[in-house]
Amino acid sequence: MDTIDFYPGLPPGVKGVDAEVGRPHLKTVYIKIGDIDEQVEFWSDASSDEVKECFRCATESGSSDILKLYNTNNSLMNISPRLKVNSPDNRYTLRVVGAKQCVGAEGITPEINQTLLSIEKRLLNLEKKIVLNSGDTPPAVWDMRAKVEGLREKLESVEHMSWLGLYKDVDGQCNGNVPCCGTKKTKEKYQYSQQVFEKFEKLRSVELTDATRELLKKPTFDIWQWEDSEMLYLLQQMFVDLKLVEKLYIELPVLQAFLFQVHLSYNYTPYHNFRHCFCVTQMMYGLIWLCDLPAKLDEIEIMILLVSAICHDLDHPGYNNSYQVNAKTELALRYNDISPLENHHAAVAFEIMSCETSNILKHLSAADHKRFRAGMIKCILATDMARHNEIVTQFKATIGNYDNANPDHRLTMMMIFLKVSDISNEARPMDVSEPWVECLLQEFFIQSDAEKLEGLPVAPFMDREKVTKPSARLASSSSC
Repeated sequence: MDTIDFYPGLPPGVKGVDAEVGRPHLKTVYIKIGDIDEQVEFWSDASSDEVKECFRCATESGSSDILKLYNTNNSLMNISPRLKVNSPDNRYTLRVVGAKQCVGAEGITPEINQTLLSIEKRLLNLEKKIVLNSGDTPPAVWDMRAKVEGLREKLESVEHMSWLGLYKDVDGQCNGNVPCCGTKKTKEKYQYSQQVFEKFEKLRSVELTDATRELLKKPTFDIWQWEDSEMLYLLQQMFVDLKLVEKLYIELPVLQAFLFQVHLSYNYTPYHNFRHCFCVTQMMYGLIWLCDLPAKLDEIEIMILLVSAICHDLDHPGYNNSYQVNAKTELALRYNDISPLENHHAAVAFEIMSCETSNILKHLSAADHKRFRAGMIKCILATDMARHNEIVTQFKATIGNYDNANPDHRLTMMMIFLKVSDISNEARPMDVSEPWVECLLQEFFIQSDAEKLEGLPVAPFMDREKVTKPSARLASSSSC
């Protein structure tokens, strides 16, 4: 039995330090890889990447391989420093669920903002000198530190506000195999997206196991286990398993370019980001199989459901419709205060599909294209919670006399399916849904802080001085 001990920078003599007093402690996890028993040791304050690398060493797998860890109940577990220790009689199972025969080079870590780091370093040195001379840190230093942190948060929050024009245009910098279609993005985002695309390319020849494909259909699927490149690959697999690639003659390179452009178009907001897109799409995919929708809807309608879920929050700025209207933003003016975000999401989606290299609709007939466009726009616009009562009332009217041959009834059902998927977090296991609350609160607080500064109305459920986690859960199903 082998032991993998991984913790850079600390000697073995530190083992056994008490975890309850907040110090690093050694964690031992017992695993089974096939028929082989092994144990992995790592330190409690190691990073997630370091722990994953430790488990990767245990399987002797490459950097592009996908590892998944299962407990004795065959439930997926998060490979992270928070992983619970077990006993040799209660071993976890480590599997390589997707393996590539040839492994390429790793991507480069995105650059850190050097200016802010320099300011923080100078501030730290200044603080040390003051403490040495006076024996205490004066209030002015604490105030300066708070201002530096506030500047960092402000820069991070405006970087994704492409709808206000606050971006650094790097169009024309496309190189290598990264597909471009006029997407405007920051330099940091562009560099990160290049890395994601490179990893996505390496996964193209990966064969997903049947067990993982079945797990992908379930509401218990843990979306936090997967990296962006892996989520792109799983989205591609959904098109394949639903036979949309085959029936609608979608070329795989075009589908891959479309999915990558979608990834580029989701901003780095706390909640309405690419992971949220995947979360909603995965639930939609599960409902399609659970309710046997391919037997009730044709391939165009299934395509509408899947693509609408993928694109339903494209280029979301992290500020809701109320803010758009009250702040009189460009989006609110463009769409006359009528579902400005949802109209924008749909417009960005069709802009992506108007590009030759990412047009997954290119082989549809004119009639099917028109039907797809009309259906997808209606589904995405239905996610505006301002229309919630209208659409639910419309749906209730079909209960008891639903006619699957009636296209209006089918469209109403499709809108409900997307709405349900959009707010489905509460239907997931607690360890999957709970992290979304923190993400939602962060996005709420960023908006409400901006509203206070601009003298705009602030919703109570977004105010950091009034909101609680339980109220945030309620708000998530009434405002997103």
